[in-house]
Amino acid sequence: MPSSGPASPFSVTAIPLRGPLLRGDRRPRVALIGRYGVGKSTIFDAASSPVVRHERLAGVGGAYQECVVDVGLDQIALVDLPSIDSLHHLSEHDQVVLMYLLWGDQWPLVTRHEESSASAGFPAPDVLVQVVDAMTLEKDLELSLELGLFGRPLVIALNRVDEARRKGQFINVQALSERLGAPVIPTVAHMGKGIATLFEAIVEVAREKACPLPQPPTRHIAESLKPLKALIAHPEIEDVFRVPRALLLSQLAENDDYFLSALSRHLPSLAPEIALARTQAEQTLPRPLREELHADRHHRAAVLFEAVTSARGVDSGDGWRRWLDELFLHPRWGLLGSLLVFALVLLIVFEISTFLDSWTSARLASWAQQWQPASTAGVVGRAVADGLVGLVGIVVPYMLPLVLLLVALEESGVMHRVAFVVDRGFHHIGLHGGVAVPFLIGLGCNVPAISAAAAIGSRRERVVSAILITFVPCSARSAIILAIGGKYLGGLGVFAIFMLTLVVIALLGKLLARRYSDSAPGMVLAIPPYTRPVWGKVWRKTWERTEDIVTIVTPLLVIGSIVLALLSHFGADALINTALIPVTVWWLGLPVVLGVPILFGVLRKELSLLMIYQALGTLEITPLLDHVQIFTFLVFLTFYVPCLSTFAVMLKTLGRREAWFSVMVSLVSALLMAGAARLLLEVARAIGR
Repeated sequence: MPSSGPASPFSVTAIPLRGPLLRGDRRPRVALIGRYGVGKSTIFDAASSPVVRHERLAGVGGAYQECVVDVGLDQIALVDLPSIDSLHHLSEHDQVVLMYLLWGDQWPLVTRHEESSASAGFPAPDVLVQVVDAMTLEKDLELSLELGLFGRPLVIALNRVDEARRKGQFINVQALSERLGAPVIPTVAHMGKGIATLFEAIVEVAREKACPLPQPPTRHIAESLKPLKALIAHPEIEDVFRVPRALLLSQLAENDDYFLSALSRHLPSLAPEIALARTQAEQTLPRPLREELHADRHHRAAVLFEAVTSARGVDSGDGWRRWLDELFLHPRWGLLGSLLVFALVLLIVFEISTFLDSWTSARLASWAQQWQPASTAGVVGRAVADGLVGLVGIVVPYMLPLVLLLVALEESGVMHRVAFVVDRGFHHIGLHGGVAVPFLIGLGCNVPAISAAAAIGSRRERVVSAILITFVPCSARSAIILAIGGKYLGGLGVFAIFMLTLVVIALLGKLLARRYSDSAPGMVLAIPPYTRPVWGKVWRKTWERTEDIVTIVTPLLVIGSIVLALLSHFGADALINTALIPVTVWWLGLPVVLGVPILFGVLRKELSLLMIYQALGTLEITPLLDHVQIFTFLVFLTFYVPCLSTFAVMLKTLGRREAWFSVMVSLVSALLMAGAARLLLEVARAIGR
C-alpha cells in the first residue's frame, strides 16, 4: 500500500513495464524516411551512437547509417535511409530504397532479374518514421499518404515547427494525427526539442504494432480501379511481389516503371490483362489514369493540410526562452554559448574558491605547519591533521561551489542544452554529450566528477568517461601548472600543457572506444523546459555527489598521510629517491631529490608543489631546474597516477580491474608524454644553439 506520509528523498519509485522489453531479438528496426533537407539526418545524429555503421544499399544505392539506440529500458535499431521524394517515377537509387523498405535483404521472386543482390544484415524495418518539414507540410503529406499503404507502424516527426509558428502558421498536431491514424510529434531537430518524445512514440507503436489508417483514393477513382484490384488478388501475384495489395494496386495503376516491368518479366501472361484493366479504368476518367491518381493524391494532401493548419499571425513566443535557446542550441553558435557557460562557471567558482580557501584550508594549513613534532606519536598526529586539512582544502573551496553551481544549472535546464550541443564533439572520442557535466566537475575535483559519471548511460560510458576524467586537470593540478608554469614558463607554456591535455583525452578516448566497442548504443538527450531551481533539491543532489568524500576518501586520505609521514620520519626519503632514479633521472632528466615529491603526489597533488620547494631547499627553482626540466616535470604531474581519493572512488564505482587499469593508463601516459616532451624540447634546444 502507498504510504500516506511525506515522500522520502531516498525512496524508490516503481516504474511499471508496458510489456516485454524491446531488446535483443525483440528490438524493432526503425527507418527514418523523408525528402532531402527535412532534418532526417539531424534526428539521427541527435540520438545516434558513437559507433555508427555506414553502408550502401545493394552496393549501388545511396549510403545509409545505422546504430542501436537506448530508449529508456528498450532499444531500437535506427536506420537513416537515403532521401526519397515519392514512390513513383523512381530513379535507380530510389528504387533500391523502396526495395529495402519493402523487403530488407529478403528480396522476393520479382527481384531475381536484379543485377545487384541484397546485402546481408538488413532486415526490413518494423517501424517507419517520416520526417516532414512544417514549412512544406502539404508537399510532404503526399508521401505520408503513400507510406500509409505499407501496412506498417508509422510515426510522423513534424520538424521545424518553431519556424512555422514564427511565420504565423499553426498546425493542429492532434487533428493531423487523428486523420492519418499515426502519432505526429512536433520537433525542432537542430535544437534537440521533441526528440525524446519522438522516440518514446516510436517504441509505443512498435510495441502495439499500430498501423496508420487506410488512405484510399476518392470514390470515383476507387470505382474505376475495381477490375484492376480484382485482377491483382491473384495468389501468384501476391507470392511474387510480397507487398500489401493496396500498395501494389497504387503502383500498377500509375504504370510504375519498376513494378510493371517486373510483372511483365515474371508473369508475362498477366501483363495484357493488367494493361486492359488500366485502359478500362481510364475510359471512366476525364484524364489519363496516372495524371488522375497524381492529382487525386495532391488534392487529398491539400485538403488534409487545409484542415489541420491555420494562420494566427506571427508568434512572438516566450521571448527570453527563445533567445536562450538560440544561444545554447543553435547549430552554429550553440557551442560558443556552451563555452561561455563553462567559462562563467569556472570564473565564479575560482573567485569563490580563492576567498573560501583563504578563510579555511589556508589558515588551517598555516596552523598545522607550526606544529613540528619530533616523536613518532606527534608525527602521526601531524599526519592526521594534514590529511584533514587536505580534505577541507578539497571540499570547501573547490568542490562544494562547483558542484552546487552545476546542479543548479542542471535543475534550470541549461546543462541539458549544453550536453546536447557538445554531443557530436564527444562522439569523436566515443562518448555522449551527457558526460559534459562530469567533465566540467572534474575541473574542480576528479572525485565528484567520477561519482557523477557513475550515474550516466551504459557501463561502457561510465568506464570510458571515468578513465578520461582522471586526465582532466583538476583544481590541484591547475594550481601546480599555474604556480610553477605561470611563473617560469609564461602563458605560452601553460597554454601548451592544457592543450596537450585535450589532445591526450581525445586520443585516449578513441583508443578506449575501441577497447569497449562491443556495446555503444545511442542515447536520446531530452531538452526539458527552463525551470527555477528548487534549492532543497539542489542541496540534496549536491550532497549525493560529494558524500563519497566523507564515506570513502577521508579515511584513505588520513591513512595515506600517516604512511608517507612515517616514511619521512624514519629517513626513508633516500630509499624512495633511489628507487625512483630510473624514472626521475634516467627518463625525465630531473634531479634525484624529486622522487619524494612525485610519490607524495599520489596522496594529493598540491603536496607535490610544496615538497618541490622542500626537496630543492629554495623557493626559486630556476637555478636548479631549467625550462626543459620544469616543462617535463609539469607534464608528468599532469598525467601522473590519479590521487588516492580519486583511486578510492574508482574502486567503488568501476571495480578493482578497471580502477587498476586506469592507474596503468595514467602512468604509461605520463611517462610517454613527459618523455616525448623532454625529447622534443632537448632537440629544439640543440637546434637553437
